[in-house]
Amino acid sequence: MTRRLHVIAVLLLLAASPALADSPVRFTAVDVYIDAAEPMAAWQLEFSAVAGVMQVVGVENGESKAFDDAPYYDREAVENGRADRIVVADYSLVDQDELPSGRVRVTTLHLMLSGDEAPEFDTRLIVASSYQGKRINAEISFEISDGSDQ
Repeated sequence: MTRRLHVIAVLLLLAASPALADSPVRFTAVDVYIDAAEPMAAWQLEFSAVAGVMQVVGVENGESKAFDDAPYYDREAVENGRADRIVVADYSLVDQDELPSGRVRVTTLHLMLSGDEAPEFDTRLIVASSYQGKRINAEISFEISDGSDQ
């Protein structure tokens, strides 16, 4: 989705929700990382807020060339402002020696935060797997950008 469409979607969400329009709104990006002990061909994660009000307004691909395109997620929920939690996944069919291992940014989530309460997030790695489709040991983490107030 282009930046212009993102802005339109966010404005429509604000107009449709008077409660959000009256509370402070800010935007931030969250980089999500998976640290895999061996080459990773597929992954799936869940991201949600455990405190504060959050809406996912965009999803980007990560840094590995093995996962060039934006990962899979419910685009309709994001575009319609219903993504207060999100499941994101991707897979790659590149050769095993081209798959990432170690700590790799798999996605960047763009969030709209509202209200005065400081947000707290929860992320859960559902699965990470090898090119053979076998589950591999991996850890998940995320980093939040400073964001901007609107």
